[in-house]
Amino acid sequence: MAERASIRRRTKGETGMKLSRWKALMVVLSAFVLVGVACGGGSSKKALLDQVKESGKLRVATDPAYPPQSSYDEATGTWEGFDIDVATEVAKRLGVEVDWQTPTWDLITAGNWNDRWDISVGSMTPIKERQQVLDFSPPYYFVPAVVVIKNDSSFTSLDQLAGKSIGSCAPCTYSFYIDRTLDIPGFPATFVLPEDMQFTGYDTDSTALQNLELGRLDAVLTSLTTATAAIAAGSSFKLLGDPVFYEPDSMAIDKNASDPESLAAAVTQIVNEMHADGTLSTLSKKWFDGLDLSVSAAG
Repeated sequence: MAERASIRRRTKGETGMKLSRWKALMVVLSAFVLVGVACGGGSSKKALLDQVKESGKLRVATDPAYPPQSSYDEATGTWEGFDIDVATEVAKRLGVEVDWQTPTWDLITAGNWNDRWDISVGSMTPIKERQQVLDFSPPYYFVPAVVVIKNDSSFTSLDQLAGKSIGSCAPCTYSFYIDRTLDIPGFPATFVLPEDMQFTGYDTDSTALQNLELGRLDAVLTSLTTATAAIAAGSSFKLLGDPVFYEPDSMAIDKNASDPESLAAAVTQIVNEMHADGTLSTLSKKWFDGLDLSVSAAG
């Protein structure tokens, strides 16, 4: 019994020493974890809205050659256009400045921006496919999509385009409309163009208009704003019929950003406020020859 008691005492003592060593090891490991967190190794990034406010800049992706929505004058180093004014006002209401970015359209719409810019203010339509990778604000304006033909064209109705050549940007809202795959949740499309048109896609609808002017196309589907800007610049175009649909355009934020919902919520509130206080209406009339595109004329 004495021997067994001695063994029990030694075992108890050894167990206590092992527990003490284990506790000491856990303290050391905890210290390493705290150091790692302090150095950023285990911490999550700040919310996107916080990042924007702390940097003092809203990095806005937009097109430098899409008047009257957006354009950049290299000679003067100035930006101008409807989207430019809208983005500038959003930044102002966030309490920051704008830092303009000019990635290609396919990079913007693909999502996964890898923190290269914060938001797109570039007349983007929130089609279903894009909503898989991007968060969208409410539409800040609604652009009529129109068919453009040359002044000397004999076409008088849309149905006469059956079997004829038509162009637009691709892939984009207009190309999706032409091939009848356009899907904008909440904004169902009515397809009125002939199904058997011969379609050619271009990098932008402005390029499509250039090919129309060269006689390589019979018609182009583009925005009313782009069409009227081309006509004002001297192109021999005219519109064929009424707008075929009204395109809701929104601001976009990458779903893979750090807590994108924070910035998306703030921008949504600002867009709603700009609708309510008439700012978007005023800017639309300024850039679109008195037209108020801040509200849809559809239906």
